[in-house]
Amino acid sequence: MTSASGVGTDRPRRSRRWTAGTDETAMSHRVALRIGPAGQDQPVIGIADTSSALNPCHDGFAALLPHIERGIRDAGGIPARFPVMSLGEDLMKPSAMLYRNLVAMEIEETIRANPLDGVVLLANCDKSVPAAIMAAASANLPSVLVLGGARAAPEFRGRPLGSGTELWRALEDRRAGLLDDDHWARLERCLAGAGAGACNTMGTASTMAVIAEALGMCIPGSTGLPASGTDIEQIAYQAGRLVVRHVVDDVRPAALITQAAMDNAIRLVAAIGGSTNAPVHLAAIAGRLGLEAGLRRMDTLWRDVPMVVDVEPGGTRLIHDFRAAGGVAGLFRVLGSSLEPDVRAADGQPWSNHAAEIRVDEQVIRSPAEPVAPAPALAAVFGTLAPDGAVIKAAAASPELMAHSGPALVFDSYEVMRDRLDRDDLPVSADHVLVIRGAGPIGGPGMPEWGMAPIPRQLAEQGVRDMLRVSDARMSGTSFGTVVLHVAPESAAGGPLGLVRDGDRISFDLAQRRLDLDVPADELARRTPAAPPAAATAHRRGWPRLYREHVLQAPDGCDLDFLVAPGPGPEPFVEPVVGRS
Repeated sequence: MTSASGVGTDRPRRSRRWTAGTDETAMSHRVALRIGPAGQDQPVIGIADTSSALNPCHDGFAALLPHIERGIRDAGGIPARFPVMSLGEDLMKPSAMLYRNLVAMEIEETIRANPLDGVVLLANCDKSVPAAIMAAASANLPSVLVLGGARAAPEFRGRPLGSGTELWRALEDRRAGLLDDDHWARLERCLAGAGAGACNTMGTASTMAVIAEALGMCIPGSTGLPASGTDIEQIAYQAGRLVVRHVVDDVRPAALITQAAMDNAIRLVAAIGGSTNAPVHLAAIAGRLGLEAGLRRMDTLWRDVPMVVDVEPGGTRLIHDFRAAGGVAGLFRVLGSSLEPDVRAADGQPWSNHAAEIRVDEQVIRSPAEPVAPAPALAAVFGTLAPDGAVIKAAAASPELMAHSGPALVFDSYEVMRDRLDRDDLPVSADHVLVIRGAGPIGGPGMPEWGMAPIPRQLAEQGVRDMLRVSDARMSGTSFGTVVLHVAPESAAGGPLGLVRDGDRISFDLAQRRLDLDVPADELARRTPAAPPAAATAHRRGWPRLYREHVLQAPDGCDLDFLVAPGPGPEPFVEPVVGRS
């Protein structure tokens, strides 16, 4: 028997290496799984459970587990839930990004060490989705991702609350003296009342959901589901059934996440006005499979893709509207020949089939001829300040700042930045370029979302709403503004960002894809680089030390150097010796 991809499906179940036989070892394994001798012929499906009260994005997963398990059983499989560290953006400091690679390792090693034939991955928050896909790509066992849906949108200031984005808007208004304490408190109540689920804007979570769908890792139609209700319960059930089918047909992540699928995902990030975090995660996923996703390739793919999805922060609507308007299948229909239509969705159908069957609301998913914002929605820039590149979300930036030159105002830590920006005597004008450094993968550590520095309070009170900001940090996908991020190499790794001094002129030109430090080379040679922040070297043990010693820079995905595939396809999966423990 062969699958649709031509791969033989008569190979023994992986779990049978644990459960088949009459000796004491096989018997003890069957007892541990509570399956009995007859169960050795059924595929064992792991469920990577990331539900956690510390992560509101994942708080609804507990209610979905019974539906996933029922789907697995109805398809002839045996569900086996196991806990996984939950990556929540709200509470984890200095950044959930510090732990993305750790979770990918945890999932991969749990799969390796246990009798699993396939796995359902529960992921919803920003870093949990790429961590799950990275693990699936490396383990390369049949895998299906279940997303946890988006939170509700209570009304605030006369419109539905866009989680994340509305907080940044309100912060700007509060700093400008336009939002009083009563409204600030009401915002907190509204945010708390939105309930479980991921941010309902086109932040990183929604962007990664689109990517996961496009790469064939989750059920078509998953992006933008409400976090509770019959729709998401049905998707969870279907995922349980589908993963068993993938095991039978031997459908593996490496067969779905092809170069064509990766190029589609890169283009879709621009089309949706997606998060600037996506390029980092796409590079990491590509690295696990030996695919190409460098910044120059991304910039080439982005150049002619306008932003066509009218969802905050670049648009006006919310992610639920995107799903109702046609979702990912609607994007494939609208973008047409700009995408590779024969790339397969998770259900095995080419995306061209899904696109042909969908009705698109072009008020939300617009024609490229009448976009929300022109191309490029995202761009990569290079220059003397970013030799290895940096990223900007042009669709969320100010047109008048797309070519700008001004004096630098440098901040070496988050605490100093927040303190100085509130001072009335800060020597700053709207022409200044705010530089936030020491916040990259090593410097953060973990590359926290500090890149969108608030507008200095004295300028905010004068009505200034945007300035050019340059950083080796990231920013939230729900953020906006003219912010150049992920400058590489970062300052803590010896990049030229560490040589910038207050008053140095920085030039940015989007059209030329340039970011330059206008200081003579001989002057730079005389300077001493800024010292890495204390946090970069404070951890002398444990995961932060391992991370600091092995993390790659942003253009390479911030993965660990020993986790990247040496060539095309995933690293060969080394199976454990199955005997007495």
